[in-house]
Amino acid sequence: MRDTPLAAGDRIGADELPDGLVVADHFGRVVIFNHMAARLTRTAATAMLGRPLREVLPLYDAEGRDWWECTDPYDGLRTRTRQPERLLYLTDGREILMSARYVRAHRGGDLVRLVVTLRDATHRSRHERSRADLVSTVAHELRSPLTSVKGFTATLLAKWESFTEPQKLFMLRTVNADADRVTRLITELLDISRIESGRLELRRQVVDLAERARKIIDGRVVAGEPAERFQLDVNGPLPEMWLDVDKVDQIITNLVENAVRHGAGTVTVVIEPHEGGAAVSVRDEGEGIAPEAIPRVFRQFWRGKRRGGTGLGLFIVKGLIEAHGGTITVGRAPSGGAEFRFIMPAGTPEFA
Repeated sequence: MRDTPLAAGDRIGADELPDGLVVADHFGRVVIFNHMAARLTRTAATAMLGRPLREVLPLYDAEGRDWWECTDPYDGLRTRTRQPERLLYLTDGREILMSARYVRAHRGGDLVRLVVTLRDATHRSRHERSRADLVSTVAHELRSPLTSVKGFTATLLAKWESFTEPQKLFMLRTVNADADRVTRLITELLDISRIESGRLELRRQVVDLAERARKIIDGRVVAGEPAERFQLDVNGPLPEMWLDVDKVDQIITNLVENAVRHGAGTVTVVIEPHEGGAAVSVRDEGEGIAPEAIPRVFRQFWRGKRRGGTGLGLFIVKGLIEAHGGTITVGRAPSGGAEFRFIMPAGTPEFA
């Protein structure tokens, strides 16, 4: 096992690694300091070579303790072979994920090389914040309907004979609506889990997009929306579309509901053939989406100016469309409002 500085070819290979790599020899001098390590520590790689590792890579734990002093890699326990990844801090306070491998001449022998890998902790912190936001959002969204359900059911159980039939019917309908709301939220959470883990299953069958859109619009009208609020345009014959009908309904329902909630004027659904598949556009006549907000529209928890909903719907829509091999974009509608346009490939029965 060699204990000499790594060759130029090794350094070139190290610079191609996606993680920061710092290697010190048996004297604790830096022999490799790759491009990503320099980027993460905001230093010049060439200036680090030959210097003591502890000087070029000062690291501290959350209590401000010097990691090198606490672990003493070169003179500490000779049975150690690795340092599991842990969150440490650079001198400027930035978080970094660090792990180490202790390379020894033989088991229990002297340390001949210390290999340190570094990863940016920003992504993990963002992921943890996203999870915290998800928990907070779910708790908030569940509290209101569950409080309502608990209140009405407790009242009915305690004073059933005191209420008239219309009053009972009103309370039961409210409980039913709130139960539906909880069910929708749980469905959204399951969808997010499946999308992020790549476990979303599609049950393909021949789907008439125009029929599905018409059914969804009719449902909005039956629920109390004025019929003149909606318009469905089907431009040209469509190919045979092999899609998951439930997912298609979920996509169109979410986009139409989004247009109704955040837009204004007529909500128009346009369906037309597109390169062997189909394109569906959902347009409104409201203010539209600000250009600077467009990159964030399909992220989790994005909401427009009119607050409402969990902010998960468009994220799920994008995931469902991409699971079909399609794409979705958002822009300005011809009438001046927002336009969400998604394109679906026709699919084939062998993938049904």
